[in-house]
Amino acid sequence: MNAMLNRVDAPAPAEAIDGAVDTTPPLLDVTGLCASYGKVDALLGATLRVKAGSIVTVIGPNGAGKSTLLNALMGVLKARGEIRLDGESLMRRDVVGRVMRGMALVPEKRELFSDMTVADNLRLGGFRRYRAGEPQPLDQLDWVYHLFPRLEERARQLAGTLSGGERQMLAVGRALMGKPRLLMLDEPSLGLAPRIVQEVLDVVATLRGHGVSTLLVEQNARAALRVADYGYVLENGCVVLQGPASDLESHPKVVDAYLGLARHAPEPVPHSSLVQEAAR
Repeated sequence: MNAMLNRVDAPAPAEAIDGAVDTTPPLLDVTGLCASYGKVDALLGATLRVKAGSIVTVIGPNGAGKSTLLNALMGVLKARGEIRLDGESLMRRDVVGRVMRGMALVPEKRELFSDMTVADNLRLGGFRRYRAGEPQPLDQLDWVYHLFPRLEERARQLAGTLSGGERQMLAVGRALMGKPRLLMLDEPSLGLAPRIVQEVLDVVATLRGHGVSTLLVEQNARAALRVADYGYVLENGCVVLQGPASDLESHPKVVDAYLGLARHAPEPVPHSSLVQEAAR
């Protein structure tokens, strides 16, 4: 990335289009989240919110702390600060506890069971619901096949023989089998052809209509901002900029640093005042 954005100490609350403060309680409310690897600080007081049924993206360069953020939220990495899901603190819950509360993470490496079939990988995704005693823990299977028809075509094929795009579809489909309240995706476009990236993101957009909240961590800023409702820019473990995705997409500093356009490109249409920026 050829430019870095100014840092903010504490992002302001999200605002509605009319300029009024949005007081809708978020599904996910993260405040002052810090995490480290040994003595190396990787996340420095990140604060963000995800409203129910929305798509929120976190963009930033390699090494910014994006995957660290997701691992901290999921409980894979010990963190300090506050994480609340639907008003309940998750700081004392382990990974299993957070999964049972309705969080699902699709990791960057997908972590499929390569020697099992596509269908069996999907069935494993319903384990949370089975453990919770739900009467039909696999009732999402037809819906997942509807979202990703290729998975049904390859239902009996071993997961390890799938293409990269098909493995990503399977990873997302497996997460959806658990009917998550919050779906977290770590770099879903990594290593995929543009057509497959668009197909996966189209499904993410579809999930919005089904009430699934999505936290999308992505280095492909252009694709992420076009599908998201709201966005955060993370650099060096800090949230440096936030705002509605459409505003971030036209923000001069985001255009310069993340969208691959020339530094002296024509000025975009003035973005709204909703984008919070560092005080100079």
